[in-house]
Amino acid sequence: MSITYHDAEGIAAMRVACRLASEVLDYLTPFIKPGITTNEIDRLAAEYMVTQGTTSATVGYKGAGDVPFPKSLCTSVNHVVCHGIPDDKPLKKGDIMNIDVTVIKDGWYGDNSRMFVIGDASIAAKRLCQITFEAMWHGILQVKPGNHLGDVGHAIQRFAEGNGYSVVREFCGHGVGRTFHAEPQVLHYGRPGTMEELKPGMIFTIEPMINAGKRDIKEDHRGGRYDGWTIVTRDRSLSAQWEHTVLVTETGYEVLTLSAGSPQPPAFVPAASGQAAPLAA
Repeated sequence: MSITYHDAEGIAAMRVACRLASEVLDYLTPFIKPGITTNEIDRLAAEYMVTQGTTSATVGYKGAGDVPFPKSLCTSVNHVVCHGIPDDKPLKKGDIMNIDVTVIKDGWYGDNSRMFVIGDASIAAKRLCQITFEAMWHGILQVKPGNHLGDVGHAIQRFAEGNGYSVVREFCGHGVGRTFHAEPQVLHYGRPGTMEELKPGMIFTIEPMINAGKRDIKEDHRGGRYDGWTIVTRDRSLSAQWEHTVLVTETGYEVLTLSAGSPQPPAFVPAASGQAAPLAA
């Protein structure tokens, strides 16, 4: 599968789709409190997408398997690494959770995720979420023409492992546009100067999954069966993930999945880094 280089029309469409995906997370944020169920979060998101004129990319999505994903978003709580399916279990104080939202707007896919701390979590849990956020941004800062995807992965891996965490290897970022998952694959580990060279017009996600313990993962077989989607840490340590969709510009990068409620970049991200403000629809 070849890499797509988006033209001005495609980039404009992706700005809209990605901003709308981020606005779903903005909308959900005030509701994320102890006692709410992830099914309720899913319902709220589905209703909000209707008001946006978007649809969920995950409902019915099969990916590489045979089991269609049943919900409008993924909710990965505590030791769930990714692809958690919303259910009726209430969130409790001290939980951490990733919400992963992908919307489709006029045939274009906007993909992003954020971590949420439920109530007041432990120092260790909050630190994992913060380091993972910063790791994502260290990767984003490597996005510019002439660099390589290996530079992105290396920056993430070096920062995460330097802080005592491990990087999940089995899942990666990906190209996105008129399809949900496309080339290139964006690994969150690697060696500088390796893999594809970055060129203007490329759009892909950077979405590191960082574990507090070892990097090993497994399918979740709670109840004696696998639901086809949920992945957990093998040692049941906490896991965190953040995700942005990024455009390679002529001079650097543009984060497309920004909206009014997006968390601000870390202090080490230069103010004049080539980032353009998100555009209105």
